[in-house]
Amino acid sequence: MPAYHSQFNSETSYRTVGNMVLLPIRTRVRGPAPQAPQTQDDIIDEALDLFRANCLFRNFEIKGNADRVLIYLILFISDCLNRLTKNTNQKDAVKVLNTRALDNFALPGEPQFPLNALYAAPATRGDAGKKRLEKEWVDDED
Repeated sequence: MPAYHSQFNSETSYRTVGNMVLLPIRTRVRGPAPQAPQTQDDIIDEALDLFRANCLFRNFEIKGNADRVLIYLILFISDCLNRLTKNTNQKDAVKVLNTRALDNFALPGEPQFPLNALYAAPATRGDAGKKRLEKEWVDDED
C-alpha cells in the first residue's frame, strides 16, 4: 500500500521557497502564506488527516513540492506529540505546545535539520523568514 500524497501537488500557481510551496491556510492572521477560504481544507487539515497513516510508512516517494510541506508538517506534529506525556493535563499541554510553537526551529539548509537531503536551502534570508513566519518579516512587508 503506497503512502498518501498531498492533493496540492498539482497546484502550480503558488510561490515556492526553496523546494517547498507556500500553500494557502485558513487563518485570519496575516503572513506570507495566502489565505484559504474558510470552507476549504488547507495543508494543515490534510497533514492532520494523513498523519496517522503516513507516519507508519518507512518510504515516501515525493511527487511534488506540496509533499515536502506535508512531510515537514508530519515531523512537526510528531515532535509536538512527543513533548506531551501520558499524564499531561489539557492546561499543561496547551502551555507546552504554545512554547513549542514559539521556539526557534531548524529550517532546511541548517545543520540541525534532520532531512536536509530532501529539501533545498532557502536562497535568501528573506526566504528563510518566510519559512519561519517570523514577525519581523511581516513587519518588513508593510
